[in-house]
Amino acid sequence: MWDSHCHLNLLAVDAATALAAARQAGVLGMICVGVDLATQGEVMALAEAHADVYASVGVHPCHLADQLPDIAALRAWAQHPRVVAIGETGLDAYHEGAVSDVQSESLRLHIDLARELDKPLIIHTRAAPAATLALLRHAGERAGVMHCFTEDWETAKAALDLGFYISFSGIISFKNADDLRRVARAVPADRLLVETDSPWLAPVPHRGKSNEPAWVVDVARALAQVRGVALEDLAATLTANTRRLFQLP
Repeated sequence: MWDSHCHLNLLAVDAATALAAARQAGVLGMICVGVDLATQGEVMALAEAHADVYASVGVHPCHLADQLPDIAALRAWAQHPRVVAIGETGLDAYHEGAVSDVQSESLRLHIDLARELDKPLIIHTRAAPAATLALLRHAGERAGVMHCFTEDWETAKAALDLGFYISFSGIISFKNADDLRRVARAVPADRLLVETDSPWLAPVPHRGKSNEPAWVVDVARALAQVRGVALEDLAATLTANTRRLFQLP
């Protein structure tokens, strides 16, 4: 399977060690996700150096610092052949207190760029489902993925109807995540992804540790248990879904 969302340049361990562990665990590839232009070069260097690492380009809503991202710089990075998605981008009223006009306009810029370049979006949404969905109605046919999904079924259903995939992280294994597990049971199999969002959100049995891509297997194992399917069968489905969405070889 693939880790559809990780931050290799931000891990507690060096990337070479993390990559070796992931490969040993059977992880076929990783998407190293950009969160700001200041560190985009680090993301791209990893994607260029490793055949099983691809990149995305974007500015996280919590990294905007009340300024719109440089769309020309985003476009230049996004045309690199190792870039398979635009984001992460989105809206965050949880950490930021409220959705700002800058967040909304930044998301619009990312949506427009994804449509222009025919690449899927990687969407972060926290405590802002209605506002996020309202803007995503303009995402286009390629749509993308609602990463590290934590919202309710109504939000998931609306995103699915817009063409988005739903990605689950280690939160699916947390003791207090019963509501999220109910959502995970309802998402169609061909629209599921898994991720680590490493270095954050380490799944059981690694809670409290700095997360890494190898542990996406534990996320998938938890999801397989939730859905009542064999891990091997789910892994094959997840691999096919990731390759389809991001047009991976």
